[in-house]
Amino acid sequence: MKRSPVIVITGASSGIGRATALRFARRGASLVLVSRNQDALDAVAAECRRLGAATVALAADVTDAVALESVAARASVQYGRVDVWVNVAAVTTYGDFESIPVAEFDRVLEVNALGAANGTRAALMAMTGRGRGVIVNISSILGEIPQPFSAPYGMSKAAVRALGASLRTELALRGLRGIHVVTILPPTIETPFFQHAGNHTGRRVVAMPPVYPPRLVAKAVEDAVRNPRRHERVLGVLGRTLVRQHRMRPRAVELQLGAQTVATNLSLVSPQPDTSGTLFEPGSAEEAAVTGGWHGGLKTGLRVALGWTIALAVVSTVVLRGRPADRR
Repeated sequence: MKRSPVIVITGASSGIGRATALRFARRGASLVLVSRNQDALDAVAAECRRLGAATVALAADVTDAVALESVAARASVQYGRVDVWVNVAAVTTYGDFESIPVAEFDRVLEVNALGAANGTRAALMAMTGRGRGVIVNISSILGEIPQPFSAPYGMSKAAVRALGASLRTELALRGLRGIHVVTILPPTIETPFFQHAGNHTGRRVVAMPPVYPPRLVAKAVEDAVRNPRRHERVLGVLGRTLVRQHRMRPRAVELQLGAQTVATNLSLVSPQPDTSGTLFEPGSAEEAAVTGGWHGGLKTGLRVALGWTIALAVVSTVVLRGRPADRR
């Protein structure tokens, strides 16, 4: 897009959403920021305005389809159009499948999957008349490769991928080729996401390495706006490695990811009480930040990717040796 776009971002108060808002603010975009916490949103909006961006902050829960339709209507009235809609808002909870409370399981699916659908529907309401726009949905590597102890999150992110694939075909069949739907699959990102998670494992949840900075995803969103014809984008060295290997050797990758989850995603430092995190109530404005205090980067990613390649070769050998002989 040659002119500065009008961009709606859900989940804009912290993490990836906040990093994306600040990146577009530096480029002079007109922003509509959405999350549940008005105080946190106001802080982000003030920062965006200092960077030169016209900004509106609207508190809304993405599970409320009517509220997101109101966001789209407000953006259209305020700026005359919606060029880009970025569905970032997401929550998670950890635990054995049976130990995760049903209400939390449902909430993860509602926020992550139905929230993305609600945002996409609202975006189309604003874009269809003009016949152009870009919808960016943030999925996850875990939407491609299931992880133990976070079944609802993996299910929800797989659903986000399915939404993108289905809608791209539908729009093409309807002749709306100027509206693009891009799905981004990040690896572990250095945000407060893990501190905000529900947790029923008895162990502290930590970010599984390698941990990449939020700007990696914010840049990918910007690239998607500039070139929306790359419809699905896997981010990070390890992310791309895992996806390739999972499609060749799914069971081996899943077993190794399980071992990695137990070893590095769940800390043994001290017993932890059960918590629902921020699933039902947003955290305080003070807890809303771009980063979460985890560390990582490109060099770490390269080292871990090499380690994964070696580990997967070993696991693949074990899996293949354990298969029964073909008796046909």
